[in-house]
Parts: sequence; C-alpha cells; structure tokens
Amino acid sequence: MIFQWEASGDAPERVIETYWGSLSSETAGAPAEEDAFAEKLLRAVSAQADALDELIRKHSDNWRLERMAAVDRNILRLAVHELRQGETAPAVVINEALELGRRYSGEKSARFLNGVLDAVRKKLGEEVQPAL
Repeated sequence: MIFQWEASGDAPERVIETYWGSLSSETAGAPAEEDAFAEKLLRAVSAQADALDELIRKHSDNWRLERMAAVDRNILRLAVHELRQGETAPAVVINEALELGRRYSGEKSARFLNGVLDAVRKKLGEEVQPAL
C-alpha cells in the first residue's frame, strides 16, 4: 500500500479502499481480510513522509532519494518509521526490511538497505542516550 500511495499520489484512505477492493476482485469477489496494522503503517508513513525522507537522505551517501528504486525507497520509509517508533527491536526491523528488499528488489538492494538503516539506527540511538 505504501508503494501504491507514492505511485498514485492518492490519499491514504483511497489507497486502502482500492487495495482491499483489488484483492477482493482477485479472489472471485470474496472480501479480502483487511489488516489494521498495515493500514496503520500506511497512514503513519504518509503522514511523516517528509521527516522520514529527510532521515533517509542524511544517511544514504551518494544517493538522492529520487534516484533510488521506488521499492527500496518505500521499504526505507517503512523501516525508518518503525525504528523511530521504538516498538520493535531495531534488529528485527532491519531484518524484515532486508527480507522485503531481497524478495521485491534484489540482493544488492538488501546491502544498500542495510547500510542506510544501520546508519539511521545508530543516529536514532544517539538521540535517546542520556546526557552525561
């Protein structure tokens, strides 16, 4: 849905409606089982896109956001959002992002994602360290 949101420019609610509707039609009219967590992630990423993109830009040496593969860019947005939330262990967030990259983009993508996400993780870790 995050990829569809970026590609279409539609509002998140429209993307959600279209996404679940397309799944229903693919399964011969049976209603798709909607996923509230996926919808929550789309809403959060779309609402915070500017801040997420800024973090990604700062930590993706020699890569302009606009030049990144759309799949990689959106995996990064999702993972950086989750890293910022701190609800899931950073290693788990990064591992899941790498798996998405391998599955939908390629092995070189996974190395790129790992480098950017590790840099973001380190930066975010610095921000929550207590002052001495």
